[in-house]
Amino acid sequence: MSETVIRNPVLPGFHPDPSILRVGADYYLATSTFEWYPGVRLHHSRDLVHWRPLGGALDSTDLLDLAGDPDSGGVWAPCLSHADGLFHLVFTDVRSYAGGFWDVPNYVVTAPSIDGPWSPPVPLHARGFDPSLFHDCGPGGDGRSWLVSNRVDWRPGRPWANGIIIQEYDRGARKLIGEPVDIYAGTPVGQTEGPHLYRRDGWYYLVTAEGGTIWEHQATVARSRDLFGPYETDPGGPLVTSVHDPALQLQKAGHGSLVATPGGEWFFAHLVGRPLTERGPCILGRETAIQRVAWTGEGWPRIAGGVPHVTVDGPDLPATPWPGTPETDDFSASTLGPQWSTLRRPATGDWLSLHERPGQLRVAGGRSATARDGASLVGRRVEHFRASFAATVDVAPVSFQQMAGITAYYNSRNWYLLRVTTDEERQVYCDVLACDRGRLSVHGPRVPVDGPARLTAELDHASLRFAFGAAEWGPFDASILSDEYAREFENEGQATHWGFTGMFFGLWAHDWTGGGLPAYFSDATYHGR
Repeated sequence: MSETVIRNPVLPGFHPDPSILRVGADYYLATSTFEWYPGVRLHHSRDLVHWRPLGGALDSTDLLDLAGDPDSGGVWAPCLSHADGLFHLVFTDVRSYAGGFWDVPNYVVTAPSIDGPWSPPVPLHARGFDPSLFHDCGPGGDGRSWLVSNRVDWRPGRPWANGIIIQEYDRGARKLIGEPVDIYAGTPVGQTEGPHLYRRDGWYYLVTAEGGTIWEHQATVARSRDLFGPYETDPGGPLVTSVHDPALQLQKAGHGSLVATPGGEWFFAHLVGRPLTERGPCILGRETAIQRVAWTGEGWPRIAGGVPHVTVDGPDLPATPWPGTPETDDFSASTLGPQWSTLRRPATGDWLSLHERPGQLRVAGGRSATARDGASLVGRRVEHFRASFAATVDVAPVSFQQMAGITAYYNSRNWYLLRVTTDEERQVYCDVLACDRGRLSVHGPRVPVDGPARLTAELDHASLRFAFGAAEWGPFDASILSDEYAREFENEGQATHWGFTGMFFGLWAHDWTGGGLPAYFSDATYHGR
């Protein structure tokens, strides 16, 4: 038995749809980022137990343009692979999903190192999402590469998930060739997506996600002797699911990918959610867990009990811990740390600066979140059910159309903002502005502000409070900052808003005057417990 223990989730907070890859002794995880920059969040490990954040791969509009993408649109289900000495990263940029249509262009970028530089994106097809690349380059393979994805169907009266398709990808020419081929229709569970292909002992194994990324979610395995099928579904049932036991701590178990250690141990990285109550809201979003996999004598991969486990025996590898992220960011570095993300636009000098005032982050006031571009929000994932966040803000508003402060944010329709603003009498004050499914409300007391203000937020499961000095606001309902609450549907059941991300604490500045009033933030502190 290994002396190391994997404690799940290994990536807490908003880290869904993991794609895991080993290159030599190094393991990498890529997760979905949706409307947040940098696109495709990357982590690195040497032992599958300890993980360090590397930041994101797609950090410029040349690589990814998120302007206009809807809430929970943007980067879905990236896949990281390695061939010809290059990292290959394929991803979907979901431009729209409402009204029945799916605009889901897929792209590939490559880099000689996990740290980049990443090549300009090459467009692939837009027939479906969740792309992955399978390189048939091992012993017995022909060296060719294949793009696998689901296929979506916009036609009324038809299921949107219309099977798994495969098409050859020419690595040298960097383009798709031939025509797509249907290889797997999925099981009666439906909503088949997230495909990954592997070859082992003469079999091609297809791992898919099914049941939707809610309580019915599962990972399904099928195999074939031929790349194009037919694929037989594992008669033993799902590789992992939580559907039959709402009491499990880890729910929504499904979408994921396999990896093997040099010693032949196998593991499965997959998404999970941790609800506040049994099948209740998941304010931390969808997270990443890792399970141990054993192969049966008949050649099927198995996770013990077919359910997700909180603790798992780690691999027979030396423990390799990494330094943790400091609780307080004093903004003394030349660039934002990997814990930070920005909303729909990259962290560029036209609106952010770490140099104008050393030790402070300058954020130029931008548009509202509902604009779907130009918002000036710098956030970090909430990773604990009990957590605090604090920052000092120095801002001098001269109009009610200017404000800045700290936020607890889910998406453009669900958030809280402890703000510094002013009124027609030029009285600078602090209060809370809230948005609940697009409905704005203001919450007192209105507290005068004179100079820099230390603002704090305190999360305790479903309870959220704010404070400035002796003044307090709340408790507010933190459950509106969850995947479940963010989902909105029309009467016919068509989604108008999805909820696939997670709760952020952040620094937010607004200015509708066009002047880009700067707010200066310092000593941003996140403490989880």
